[in-house]
Amino acid sequence: MVNVPSEELKTEIKILIIKTLGISDIVPSDVDDEKPLFGGGNKLTLDSVDALEIIMALQRNYSVRIADQNLARNIVRSINSIAEFISSEQHKSNG
Repeated sequence: MVNVPSEELKTEIKILIIKTLGISDIVPSDVDDEKPLFGGGNKLTLDSVDALEIIMALQRNYSVRIADQNLARNIVRSINSIAEFISSEQHKSNG
C-alpha cells in the first residue's frame, strides 16, 4: 500500500520552512506543492544554505535522519517530495 501524504502534512512542512528561513512575505498557500523549491518556478527562492537549514529542521521536527547528500537533494526537491519522505519514514516507525 502506498502511503499518501496528507494536505495537513504538506501545509505543516510549508509553515516549518517559512518559519525556519524567516520568510515574512509568503504564506503557505503561496507555495506550490509540485514545483521545485530551488531554481525558480516557486514563490520561494531558496539556495543551498536554505537546503541545509530545511534538512536540519525536518530532522528536528519529524525525528528523521537524512545523512546521504544525494538523498537529501531528492528529498528537498519539492513540498511533495518532502511530504512523501516524512510520511514514509513515519509509516516505517509505526509499522
